[in-house]
Formats: sequence, C-alpha cells, structure tokens
Amino acid sequence: MKVRFVIMDKDNIFHNTSREPQLKAIFLDRDGVINYDPGDYTRNLREFTILPTVMKSLKVLKDRGFVFVLITNQGGIAKGIYGHEEVREIHTYLQKVCEDNGTPILDIYYSPHHETTGLSLTRKPGSMMVERAVARYNIDPKKSWMVGDKQRDLDSAAALGVPGVLIAPNDPLEDYLDKLI
Repeated sequence: MKVRFVIMDKDNIFHNTSREPQLKAIFLDRDGVINYDPGDYTRNLREFTILPTVMKSLKVLKDRGFVFVLITNQGGIAKGIYGHEEVREIHTYLQKVCEDNGTPILDIYYSPHHETTGLSLTRKPGSMMVERAVARYNIDPKKSWMVGDKQRDLDSAAALGVPGVLIAPNDPLEDYLDKLI
C-alpha cells in the first residue's frame, strides 16, 4: 500500500460519489492513543513509541470490519518546534508497522496549524479532517467511531454524527475495545 499523507489546505478537497457500500472506520487520534504522549510534543521518530496494546487492538477492530484513519493535530509545525518532514517520517514508520501487523491505515490526515499562530477549520475540534475522510472513502459516520484522549478529538467527529470514545492519555487501547462495536 502506498503511503499517502494529506496536509489540510484549501486545495485539498475530495469528493466521493461512489455507490459502493459504505465503510465503517475507527478514526484515531495519534499522541496518547497510538503512541506515548510525553505531555508536550512528539518531535521526531526517536521520541515516537507505539503503546503496548495498540497493534493487538487494531487486529481485533479489523476483525470487526473496521478500517483505520489517523486524525491528528500537529501544531508543533506552526510553532516551529518540528517540521513536516519529521511528521512524515513518523507517519511512514507507523504506516509500515501497521501494514506489517495486517492492520493498514487507510489514510493519515494532519493539521499543521496551532491556535496561537492563527485559526484553522482543519485543526481539531474543527471537523474538516474527518469530513474529508468520510467523503473521500465513503465512510458511514453512524457505524464509525472516533477514539481520542481529548474532548476536542471527539468533538471533531461528533459534528458528522460519529460517536466517540474518550480514553485517558496513554491508556491501553484494549481496555476500550468493548465500546467499539
């Protein structure tokens, strides 16, 4: 599977007019859900550590018929803490690990914006990243879930009718599998 990254900007609008059956998706926040969140920023691949139960949990969810879409704010870019290249390196690594696990990520959306440098509809709690994934991949919001460790993660999907599961940062994802049906 080719790794594809989408930087959220005005030139990146997708339309899916497919008549194919709708997919059900797990929209995943990144830091604190997929990888260990140190509390400030995951600046590079050396600081990126996948949490222990994530790969096993993704297998269970794939067996339930879900596809996976990563939805992440990366405001450190706007603040000059790290750049797009560091984010791409992390996402390329994550995509490979998930592919090797038999649980490929359908797509990765990230917003490089931060509210201290300007407002953006793409930054969560804005719904633009989720909207684009739903439209592009013909995802059924009512059969999908958003998993995040902050309320803004859930709010970004709730605008489309996607229910959410709020987890504590760095909690084992497997502890929440009973809610994701």
